[in-house]
Amino acid sequence: MRPLPRCVPSERDEAADMVIRTHFEIDETAVTIVSEPEFVETARDAIFDTREEIKRFIRTDPVFLHTLEPYDPPDDAHPIIKRMCDASRPAGVGPMATVAGVIAEEAVRAMVGRGARQAVVDNGGDIALYLTEPVNVGLYAGESDARDLGFRCEPRGSIFGICTSSGTVGPSISFGISDAATVVSEDVALADACATYLGNLVTSGEDDVLTGALERVCAITGVEGAIVIVGNKIAFKGSIPELVRSEVRMKDITKRDLSF
Repeated sequence: MRPLPRCVPSERDEAADMVIRTHFEIDETAVTIVSEPEFVETARDAIFDTREEIKRFIRTDPVFLHTLEPYDPPDDAHPIIKRMCDASRPAGVGPMATVAGVIAEEAVRAMVGRGARQAVVDNGGDIALYLTEPVNVGLYAGESDARDLGFRCEPRGSIFGICTSSGTVGPSISFGISDAATVVSEDVALADACATYLGNLVTSGEDDVLTGALERVCAITGVEGAIVIVGNKIAFKGSIPELVRSEVRMKDITKRDLSF
């Protein structure tokens, strides 16, 4: 994926010193963790464990890593592998299109399980959030005319995802030309897969192409809403967080490489 949005703690959190921002890297995975300090290690452990499960499965079948089409896992596959396959299938993409979202979601799930009140993991632009205080998520769309734009994310009592794909920013595979193709869902892996799908569908900036792409993605069960940025055009459909002005500083962008 992905055009690499950034996560910003709310002003209240920063003032109260309730959360910290931590950059964490392991091999190809680079994440930003925004949480109470005592849960950072929990997130790191979950990221490591999730990566190891995925790498272990890839060693048994490299097709899982390389296929760009839905993949049927064996019955004894780990639940993480099955979830990646289930999330990618309705989007018609390969399971590795969900890898960043799954890793982010597992980290947030682990932190919440340990009692975290505010947990955000940005895995190269695929973001899992659990909030008790609002945060802004800035949307980076490269050289697009859409600058300093983001979402105002409110608490919702459950984990949710904001995932982004791009045909112009980042190293990952996209068959489209979008500067940013972003999907919101409570299933973070699904949001990741559908962002890839949405990015693939945006093959031009024509209005009918953007409208058609958004309609197809938002028709997928579990997708709440989506937004596409192409040059000076912005189109969206469904339910997305409030769009706000949000400065995106290059030093805060979480960069990563999807390869294993």
